[in-house]
Amino acid sequence: MAKKVVATLKTGKGKEYSKVVTMVKSPKTGAYSFKEAIVHNDHIKDAIAASKA
Repeated sequence: MAKKVVATLKTGKGKEYSKVVTMVKSPKTGAYSFKEAIVHNDHIKDAIAASKA
């Protein structure tokens, strides 16, 4: 089943999206966590800037 998803993302409209992974530090404990998002290629910089704020 995973092969179908990967094949679908490589062809057609799947090329217009990217997975953005950002590291966020918790102000309470100081531990790091990762946030993942699927974002349109035109909005990658916006997604990264939003995670820093």
